[in-house]
Amino acid sequence: MSKNLSEQVEVDVSPLDHWHLTILILCWEYPPNVVGGLSRHVYGLSTHLAEMGHEVHVITAGTHELPAFERMENVNVHRVKPLNERDHHFLSWIAGLNLAMAFQVKQLSEKVKFDIVHAHDWLVGAAAITLKQSLDIPLLTTIHATEHGRNNGIHNEIQQFIHEKESQLITESDQLIVCSEYMKNELIKVFQTTDEKLAVIPNGVEPLTVDLKAATIIPELVQRRYIFSIGRIVKEKGFDTIIEAAELAKEQELDIVFVIAGKGPMLETYQKQVSARKLDKQLLFIGYITDEQRNALIHGSLLAVIPSLYEPFGIAALETMILGKPTIVSNTGGMKGIVKHLQTGLLMGPGDAQNLLEQIDYLLNNPDLAQEIGEKGRQIVKSLYGWKRIASESSKVMEDTLLNKRVCENEQRGITK
Repeated sequence: MSKNLSEQVEVDVSPLDHWHLTILILCWEYPPNVVGGLSRHVYGLSTHLAEMGHEVHVITAGTHELPAFERMENVNVHRVKPLNERDHHFLSWIAGLNLAMAFQVKQLSEKVKFDIVHAHDWLVGAAAITLKQSLDIPLLTTIHATEHGRNNGIHNEIQQFIHEKESQLITESDQLIVCSEYMKNELIKVFQTTDEKLAVIPNGVEPLTVDLKAATIIPELVQRRYIFSIGRIVKEKGFDTIIEAAELAKEQELDIVFVIAGKGPMLETYQKQVSARKLDKQLLFIGYITDEQRNALIHGSLLAVIPSLYEPFGIAALETMILGKPTIVSNTGGMKGIVKHLQTGLLMGPGDAQNLLEQIDYLLNNPDLAQEIGEKGRQIVKSLYGWKRIASESSKVMEDTLLNKRVCENEQRGITK
């Protein structure tokens, strides 16, 4: 933080003595409306902040199937519909969502006094900035990924628009959270953000339970050895690498099948590529699965692969590792901070199908070591990435942000140490 609070005197912090905060969280997705990993992150954070005694209100996008308000695990979930909910242009739809969010909170603030607003990515940036000003409360933002990072630069008008929205939100935020040192360095380089404005708090994962058998989900897996991968089906997740690896495995007559779960705009394209290359017996893109199905498929696999080309953190790796599976991840982004090669997992060259196959071959030929790596991975995830710890660290950042705001206000009134 930019202030050394222990050196400050005559700072009025009496309303915040017990640190039972009323927290406003803005996120465009929240379970059971799941688009990607963002919703699970906000769910884990908000439920554990509530468990700590904070009053948490989440404002998110609604659907016709879900109620406008419900209390879920002590979290107040408010769902709003964009003013132009039928608009098929995503940027227009997001603009309408932000207007609806700001309007909802304005009404809610007549009954609830919020201490801080916590925004998640540029998708809710316009509402967050408006609410910071209208409610006169500090704005904390978690940047989960950037348009520049996803596309290795800014190349067209839409990317430039999103990049500018990210820049505006970063500038207007009083404090920023990122999930890895990799993302911290990216924000400093791309947006010239100051080091003092950034806090690094990782994503989290809860212990997972296995209640199903993989073969009941995918009958083709009976008596088959398979390798599992999961993620949003977009270019930056690197699933092209698995397609190439499956083709190499077929040429080498390896008796393994790759199973990739997830939904996204590239799903149909990848499924067509699999058919065109006659890889239907080597590779399955199975689309959306439930958490229970995910756990079962991880549990039944030989090992897991997360082949991302761009990955600020890598929560999917935590999910496979917490179930004790030896996991191969790309040596990039936040994932290289989670995995130590040949200790808690394996690192592969991003986009290198041959290198991926070499890592797979190494694990298959050394089953005892693979089991040991899987267990060490499980232990490190359990000890470092539990949501209770992460919520506690996030709460401290919120407290510091509020204190800094109070210090600045008192300094503006002429109060000095």
